[in-house]
Amino acid sequence: MSKRDYYEVLGVSRNATADEIKKAYRKLARQYHPDVNKAPDAEEKFKEAKEAYDVLSDDQKRATYDQFGHVDPNQGMGGSGGFNTADFGGFSDLFDMFFGGGGQRRNPNAPQRGNDLQYTMTIEFKEAVFGKETDIHIPRTETCDRCHGSGARPGTKPETCSACRGTGQQEVVQNTAFGRIVNRRVCTVCNGQGKIIRDKCGECHGTGKVKRQRTIHVKIPAGVDDGAQLRISGEGEAGTRGGPNGDLYVVIRVKPHEFFEREGDDIYCEVPLTFAQAALGDEIEIPTLTEKVKLKIPPGTQTDTYFRLKGKGVPRLRGYGQGDQHVKVVVVTPTNLSEEQKELLRQFSHLNGENTHEQHQTIFERMKKAFLGE
Repeated sequence: MSKRDYYEVLGVSRNATADEIKKAYRKLARQYHPDVNKAPDAEEKFKEAKEAYDVLSDDQKRATYDQFGHVDPNQGMGGSGGFNTADFGGFSDLFDMFFGGGGQRRNPNAPQRGNDLQYTMTIEFKEAVFGKETDIHIPRTETCDRCHGSGARPGTKPETCSACRGTGQQEVVQNTAFGRIVNRRVCTVCNGQGKIIRDKCGECHGTGKVKRQRTIHVKIPAGVDDGAQLRISGEGEAGTRGGPNGDLYVVIRVKPHEFFEREGDDIYCEVPLTFAQAALGDEIEIPTLTEKVKLKIPPGTQTDTYFRLKGKGVPRLRGYGQGDQHVKVVVVTPTNLSEEQKELLRQFSHLNGENTHEQHQTIFERMKKAFLGE
């Protein structure tokens, strides 16, 4: 099945700003987060939105995507049906294969860096705000302690392959009408390693590596957000022939909060007000991330009004200070009124002139004009 357009996935235009892309992704992430949405397709939609955001939030990746779409520009002519020179070890090896020389051979015995690993960690909303330290357990390949990565039984060592003389490659010479062609291929005797292990290590069985469970201490900084990646240098898989370890990337997933929502470093919440509080004003108590604070509601406050609590948001991950908390007040219409309450509201309505014939007539006339387009 072909991939959907990334802009379509996020529901933004192709000239959308970085902020618009970020807001669209956050909305979808909250909607389809697997911890919240238990629908069968929720996880796939969450991953699709994350993939689209990873590309469109990076200026370089976005520019490449805008030009080439989902086609890998590194693949052959026009994408499908082409070839990737990486399959042949680069242009130098490709040149060697057809013309018998001119490129530099790679040393099969050179140190090789280990693979990177990725670990997904799900944390609570407030843990992302204030930071956290924890231990994680990951399976990875490590250098065999018994043979120190050589693959040979202690007291012995690997031998240089006599078939390829340690190069890891064999040459096949062909005389054709176009001249002499030298074709290089992986040595079938040593499988390209350049060495042969006659007496294998009993611990790693000649591979030089073993699979182990590794405990790693992770420090999550305060202010980290959903989708962030923490790089832990050297905690990936073991390198080969003395090469360095790869890195570990910890991907952060943040659970939604039942009361707070986050936009960047700012926090948003919604609190109810009674009609009397909104009309007469009041002082109410608002929960923040750290404490409860007093908020003054001025008389005549309308529903959907926002108030800002400065410095009550998320600590800035890169920089000083904190974001703000934005409080949206919603006036709640009372239900199940007693007869006495209803009578008082009728009296209030009468005193306010809301029941006058003239006012109803005026409202009716305005509605009529709106429908008739006058």
